[in-house]
Amino acid sequence: MTAPETIWHLDTNHIGRRVHVYDVVDSTNNLAAALANDAANGGIAILAARQTAGRGQHGRTWQAPARSAVLLSILCFPPPPIRRAAVLTAWAAVATCETVRDLAGIEPTIKWPNDVLANGRKICGILTEQGRGTVVGIGLNVNQTAEEFVAAELPEATSLRHQVGRPFDCAEVAQTLIRHLDAEYGRMLAGDLTTLEEKWRAGAALVGRHVRAECVDGVLTGRLLEMAFDGVLLHIGNETRLLMPEMIQHLVPA
Repeated sequence: MTAPETIWHLDTNHIGRRVHVYDVVDSTNNLAAALANDAANGGIAILAARQTAGRGQHGRTWQAPARSAVLLSILCFPPPPIRRAAVLTAWAAVATCETVRDLAGIEPTIKWPNDVLANGRKICGILTEQGRGTVVGIGLNVNQTAEEFVAAELPEATSLRHQVGRPFDCAEVAQTLIRHLDAEYGRMLAGDLTTLEEKWRAGAALVGRHVRAECVDGVLTGRLLEMAFDGVLLHIGNETRLLMPEMIQHLVPA
């Protein structure tokens, strides 16, 4: 495994006590997964200035110009109650929302299942992969310009710089994000899933609205009564359906 250019040691409790910082990697998720044979690597973070083979949900490619985004992957070994893709993706989304709110002063939203939006435009994508350990990858757009998004044929994307009108220090953004991840992870380990669930529900802003749920076995449309890790409650016609979050591929306003 290639040695990192530098290693940060943050004063966190669970996530990011070691951060391996690279200039170029194929995929931060790949590097994190390669460390999963040793449980002592739990909580390690992999950060890169550029990826040559970054990927997103459903095998899509994910690219960003060098040093324009936070390309971060976390390796963890969560206990069974929280070792669920829905919970861990929500964890990353909530921490990202808190980071965007702190640094840019804007109110982001969560788009089911794994995107964070700023003023309706995608600012972050999340990829959770389960193997010997759990790897949660986060790609947060920081300094891309509107012109770069147009050239990349991503007109619906945005960045912190695009939203606020000034550049940001990617290292500061990454460290802020890691600290929020650490704080939320600590609450989960202490048995508090309620706080994360409430932030996730508020960030999605879908409860009470008519939604379209694209599930693994079909599409359902109805009024969203509840959104929780134990089930998504959907009122359809004269009946109410309870769906596990992992069954739902997309959940959007109808």
